[in-house]
Amino acid sequence: MIFANHAHVFPKEIRPEGTVEKLLELMDECGIGMAVCYPPFHDRFRESGFDGDPNDWLAEEIKGNERLIGFGNIDFEKGDLAEQVDKIAALGFKGIKMHPPYQEFVIDGPEAFEVYARAEELGLFISFHSGMHWHRLRDNRVILFDEVAWNFPKLKFSMEHIGGYHFYREALAVMCNNSRNGGGVYAGWTSVGTHKGKDSVWALTDEELERVIHQTGEERSVFGLDFPYNNAEVIKADIERIKSLDLTDECKEKILGLNLKKALNI
Repeated sequence: MIFANHAHVFPKEIRPEGTVEKLLELMDECGIGMAVCYPPFHDRFRESGFDGDPNDWLAEEIKGNERLIGFGNIDFEKGDLAEQVDKIAALGFKGIKMHPPYQEFVIDGPEAFEVYARAEELGLFISFHSGMHWHRLRDNRVILFDEVAWNFPKLKFSMEHIGGYHFYREALAVMCNNSRNGGGVYAGWTSVGTHKGKDSVWALTDEELERVIHQTGEERSVFGLDFPYNNAEVIKADIERIKSLDLTDECKEKILGLNLKKALNI
């Protein structure tokens, strides 16, 4: 069974092709059994005219659906950061989605560290965007995730996109540098396909993907969708690409679900 990370879901009024219903349809088409989904970020929720907390919205949307695992997100404008993490855990979510350049926080800044500390205490997994995203690079250089791993050795987190084309080697360095602390840093194999051509800022080569496994082992890579920004055709191609790599069948099964299942204690 494929268990995928990284699906963004929205109310139909914000993004009609990104609803929970559309995600489930895509999962059926792509042969995906379970997926981790994220709510809209708080600013997007407010700007679209919605009241309340997007984490509450997601909890209600996926209530009773055993195929969907919820992650929450943090409103850095609101404050009370540790309390927000507590609420995410209380909703039954397994982790947090954090996007340093979009949310405009510094990866190793004091506000972010407050979130990491509480997430570590509660055993929540963090999925980070890693790589450029049109914000000041000094705030979100991928090498700064080494500070996260160094200061919070029991925190499990993924670097989604594995740094992308521009920061792939920094992401790999972070993983290798922290391999002795229990291996809590994961490579997020999300939008790393070549479907957008060689000019894509996310595409990684087969050799680069295989090198992740050769240098970090089979236990620290997880497959992600980036729904709805990737459609079913792209996601099916990504799955087939993983299956075609020069890796063992057991390793491919781990990438496509077993590692994520273990990381989230499911």
